[in-house]
Amino acid sequence: MIHFISDLHLSSDTPGIARRFLHYLDHDARNAAQLFILGDLFEAWPGDDCLDDADASLERSIAAALRRASDAGVKIAVMHGNRDFMLGDDFAERCGARLLPDPFLLTIDGGTIALSHGDALCTDDIEYQAFRAKVRHPAFRAAALARPLAERKATAAALRQQSEFAKKEKNAQGRYSGDLNPDATDAFLREHGCLAFIHGHTHQPATHTHRIDTRTVARWVLADWTETQGEFLAYDGRDFRRCPIQLPPLSSSESEH
Repeated sequence: MIHFISDLHLSSDTPGIARRFLHYLDHDARNAAQLFILGDLFEAWPGDDCLDDADASLERSIAAALRRASDAGVKIAVMHGNRDFMLGDDFAERCGARLLPDPFLLTIDGGTIALSHGDALCTDDIEYQAFRAKVRHPAFRAAALARPLAERKATAAALRQQSEFAKKEKNAQGRYSGDLNPDATDAFLREHGCLAFIHGHTHQPATHTHRIDTRTVARWVLADWTETQGEFLAYDGRDFRRCPIQLPPLSSSESEH
């Protein structure tokens, strides 16, 4: 069994999402041979050294839970998203995970499944694509990590605010749908010759069918997680299935906090 998730946007402001993810890692995830996290696991990531910061209890708990799942035999792979593109090798090592390039081709019986966060194919948003190219450059990353952690955290918070403001402005002007560009997506599918395509980013969970020359390719858009719901996409070697994650009731001690 292979599981796929994305867009949890974990932060101290979303304790319900963190609780659901920790439960998932200690329960449902143990039924998977592989777990692919396709971007935006965290709402922001200023650098791996934040794990040793005094107020990073959430981040450390997530890393520890990922390590438990890894030690239990789940092969975990993490892809950068547009929020946590500064995740690095130290984080991956602490979690017992590996970092994936975007895109990544997963080999299965009969072909491949293309995996991506999805933001690279939102080509209608020209301003964002310019920003993405800038922050993904190794020189930018090196310069950013050379700054003090407190400064990086402040910069990440400012970037989140700017991103939300820009999104609202573009939506108000009708300039941005938030979805992948159809022509860019078809070109991507044609280039990689995959049997299926799985991505997140858009927060528009759905299954789309693309006709690529003589082939039919299913595009699975992963769901974003909220305080009240979350799901993983499971592949059993033949079929895909969306699986909601059910939480047990809060204990009396938990409900008091």
